[in-house]
Amino acid sequence: MNDRPERPASRLVLLGQFGSAHGTRGDVMVRTFTAEPEAIASYGPLTDGTASKAYTLRIVRVTDKGVVARVDGVADRTAAEALRGIELYVARTKLPQTEQSEYYHADLIGLTAVLQSGEKYGRVSSVQNFGAGDLLEIERAGSPSEFIPFTNANAPVVDFAAGTVVIVPPVMTGEREESEAESDRETD
Repeated sequence: MNDRPERPASRLVLLGQFGSAHGTRGDVMVRTFTAEPEAIASYGPLTDGTASKAYTLRIVRVTDKGVVARVDGVADRTAAEALRGIELYVARTKLPQTEQSEYYHADLIGLTAVLQSGEKYGRVSSVQNFGAGDLLEIERAGSPSEFIPFTNANAPVVDFAAGTVVIVPPVMTGEREESEAESDRETD
């Protein structure tokens, strides 16, 4: 996978989401999507999805479920509980540059998915991870969206300049992917 993002600087990147109130002083649980959970506070004020409201976080402690944070202007449990469910974003320009073959999900969303032949296959509508690795959700005209593993085998080229990702859809044999079945044969 290659090339660095040349995407609009105004894009927002999801970094976390407010959870339940924690205690009586206005602390709140924050589910983070940053590599280091406590790093969520290092980007400065975070915004909601419309960028109409800003939230400044101070980390109290890191837990297995995320971080416990204090939010400027939130002084009691009722105010903290009102934040539940709000997603926290930062401008893409505030994020560090990625290494080669590393991508922010926000940079992949919106790319045109093309087959190796160059034929348009669909558009990347989201990047999901259900526990076994990242999956590109590809919206296809007139068809249900489908998930393609975001691996070198199934997404060998990411070209931000062209706005495309080359995909190689897995070939299904029965209920298992052909590549899975082949790897089973190699280890037998």
